[in-house]
Amino acid sequence: MIKKIIQIVLAVVVVALAFVVYRQITIPLQFQKEVATRSAVVIDRIKDIRTAERAYKQKNDIYTSDFDSLINFVLNDSLTYLRAFGSADDSVAVAQGLVKTEEFKVAVIDTIFGTKKMTPEMVKEMRYIPFTDKQEYYLEAGALDTESGVTVQVFECRAPFKAFLSDLSTQELINLIDERENTYKDYPGIKVGSMTSATNDAGNWE
Repeated sequence: MIKKIIQIVLAVVVVALAFVVYRQITIPLQFQKEVATRSAVVIDRIKDIRTAERAYKQKNDIYTSDFDSLINFVLNDSLTYLRAFGSADDSVAVAQGLVKTEEFKVAVIDTIFGTKKMTPEMVKEMRYIPFTDKQEYYLEAGALDTESGVTVQVFECRAPFKAFLSDLSTQELINLIDERENTYKDYPGIKVGSMTSATNDAGNWE
């Protein structure tokens, strides 16, 4: 009888250990897969914000830290371009006054995103970090004096891992943040641009 009980207990222990090992292997893998999937979506949207900021600066000479202003710009403003008639390399045409340029305007939303079709609804949602309950990206803008004495306009937009991974494994999230901060000395999340250095609006995933 005692031998039977011991066998049952051992069987339970083996099953429990197998389950623990299984979880130790699968949880990190599942977490990494979900991080990659969600990060791709967060990056895609932060790229749209960067595109909008660059166009905003093209029109206003500064970046903006206000999403209302940025979204209103994309939805309601336009950019001015030049259309050339004739070639400036043709000296005869130039002498005859046949080479001319003409200004024309294009709605911001119709031109800055290239082949990506952005609807007004997509633009309005641009401020929110995916996989959150309407939490906004952190957006800052300002001017920075470089070491060479040149003042440049900068902006920074970021989405912390804590925002869009909070419903996943707590321990794996802690490990990810610790690794990003202490091993790689990088922002623990997705970030584009910088308020402390001129990065040409680069993203920390690039």
